[in-house]
Amino acid sequence: MATVTFIGAAQQVTGSCYLVESGHGGRYLFDCGIHQGADDLHDNREVQFPFKPGELTGLILSHAHLDHSGNIPRLVQQGFRGPLYCTHATALMLKVMWEDALGIYEKDLEYENLRRERRGAEPLEAAYDADDVARALKLCTPVAFRECVRLNPQATLCFHDSGHILGSAIVEMKITEDGREKTLVFSGDLGKRGAPLMNDPALLTHADVVMMEGTYGNRDHRPMEATIKQFETVLHETWERKGNVMIPAFAIGRSQEILYHLGRMQEAGTLDPWQIFLDSPMGIAITTIYDECYELLDKDDLKKIHGGFCDSLQCFLPQLHFTKDQNSSLAINKIKSGALIIAGSGMCTGGRIKHHFKHRIWNERNTVIFCGFQAKGTLGRHIVDGAKMIRLFGSEIAVHARIETLGGFSAHAGQSDLLNWIGSFQPKPRVMLVHGEPETLKVLQEKLRTDQQLQADIPHQGEVITF
Repeated sequence: MATVTFIGAAQQVTGSCYLVESGHGGRYLFDCGIHQGADDLHDNREVQFPFKPGELTGLILSHAHLDHSGNIPRLVQQGFRGPLYCTHATALMLKVMWEDALGIYEKDLEYENLRRERRGAEPLEAAYDADDVARALKLCTPVAFRECVRLNPQATLCFHDSGHILGSAIVEMKITEDGREKTLVFSGDLGKRGAPLMNDPALLTHADVVMMEGTYGNRDHRPMEATIKQFETVLHETWERKGNVMIPAFAIGRSQEILYHLGRMQEAGTLDPWQIFLDSPMGIAITTIYDECYELLDKDDLKKIHGGFCDSLQCFLPQLHFTKDQNSSLAINKIKSGALIIAGSGMCTGGRIKHHFKHRIWNERNTVIFCGFQAKGTLGRHIVDGAKMIRLFGSEIAVHARIETLGGFSAHAGQSDLLNWIGSFQPKPRVMLVHGEPETLKVLQEKLRTDQQLQADIPHQGEVITF
């Protein structure tokens, strides 16, 4: 009898983690992500896995985002020795993601221990270090899309393009028990159909159990045409009042999509002469990986820039500046107007965007544009929800900048795309809704019942199902 234990991202958006066990097929972990919105230094420091990491047969990773991969170095620190199955593009991005996350963690730890020393408290020990990151990277076992690999005599794995970010995968695992083959499918994070640069999510037709994400299961995104028009209008109005624009953006996917749309605007003559800064060492490194994996991107979208003669995202915008070092980032603060700054992190939980907020969010001439999901408890969610004051670096700072949210930029499937994807399975599988806030998943659950006569369950954290 095979089982799935829902450890993370059960009635939550982040912290993806599921344990799949079979008497003969082994013990595999699907994803091992951090809980974004938490204080990583404290809430995520003492990670206690409800299993022994050293006893896992392997780990199957859907994609590189930290809410799916961020706890893997801790897993290694506690005894996991692999293998770690992921796509080639994901493996390339993990090095960038994990090393960046470790740098932020170590700086936060150093600051916290200085505070503790001043009040006579014992210092905190690091939960993981660079050696754990290096060991985790060595465990990566790349698997190409649609290449089925045998995990063991009773189990096979196949990745399919989920269309969410570069390298993101739908996981299909087949387990044979007592002569019967059972198929488990995990959607990972599904992209939306027609998303720039990304291929549409692959449609699968058979599964016994499907774990499907429902981040936006209660609504569809705003049409892309309207979103781009809003983007153009907000940029131009900010230019007219001699302001600056700050865009918190995820280093993977969102930053590259924004560059693509700015390039399209420039081609159409609708972009003012902004100085554009990708102020994110990680975003710059990921953009380079996108260039390295250029053949995986949507060919039709690439043809829309410079007649299809670009062989790199970096050629989209001649006025684009990559600010790799801290001094270059600080120099942006001297620009009084006309700066368009794309910086991490996407939910404003860390990174350089917080420093730009410190220098600019109190000025009403400036604009903050949110173009991605903001999880509960994050700084980005507080600002989107209308916070008038925020706390940064120990100081209270007023929020007077214009705040805009562009819903169409989401890299996640909306409700209609989710229904379309799950509707391709025949006969109807057992469906478990994950990666969503409870109210959102309940809306999607009802929509599946009424539109597709499909009964879906919403597992809670720690729940175990058999199949």
